[in-house]
Amino acid sequence: MLKSLITFLVVFFVIRLMGKRQIGEMQPFELVITLIVAEVACIPMNDPYIPLYYGIIPIVTLATLHIVLSFVMRKSIKARKFLSGSSVIVIDKTGIRYENLKKMNMNMDDLIEAVRTAGYVDFTEIAYAIFETNGQLCVVEKEKTAEPSDESEPKQTTLPLELVIDGKYIDKNLALAGAKKCDIENVLKEKKLKLSELLYCDVRQDGNAYFAPKRDQAFCGTLDISGGANW
Repeated sequence: MLKSLITFLVVFFVIRLMGKRQIGEMQPFELVITLIVAEVACIPMNDPYIPLYYGIIPIVTLATLHIVLSFVMRKSIKARKFLSGSSVIVIDKTGIRYENLKKMNMNMDDLIEAVRTAGYVDFTEIAYAIFETNGQLCVVEKEKTAEPSDESEPKQTTLPLELVIDGKYIDKNLALAGAKKCDIENVLKEKKLKLSELLYCDVRQDGNAYFAPKRDQAFCGTLDISGGANW
């Protein structure tokens, strides 16, 4: 009982030293230290024959390491980049940056999930998307042009439906949208692209499609989805 209480107080003190951050806001080295502290703290509590200092000393050592590394990062930009890395742009005005996705060991599904979690479903609305060093995605919207308001006909909200990811068709979505593979391939042929070179493609209820090649600039097109369902 006493060992558990002392361990709790020590770990609580160490976590307070690390700052008021949530797990998702921690830098890589902070997350590693937190995980090790949690593991070390369990050692003396799980076995009554292990002295308390077997857990206290490593925890204090890790807390000291965190303080030292934080101080070094405040003083050195190079150390900051080495320990925390740099922000990575995954979407810019040319479209999705495939090479940067590979550097981060991410696939297109990971990016789609991150963008949706950030509150966006349409890549055409995004000017820039940047993964910060703590793993959070920062999204900058494109500037919206002013349109004449017509209260009698509110603008319809459209939800993009993925048709191609990583050069592979998503057959169930093609069937749902009523889109034809030949139409997509004709658009690619006009741009002198192969299907394997297409990173991502989606379509909206109005037929407007977004194409993001792996290495060329993204572009928009139109697909015939008159035979599809209203998803």
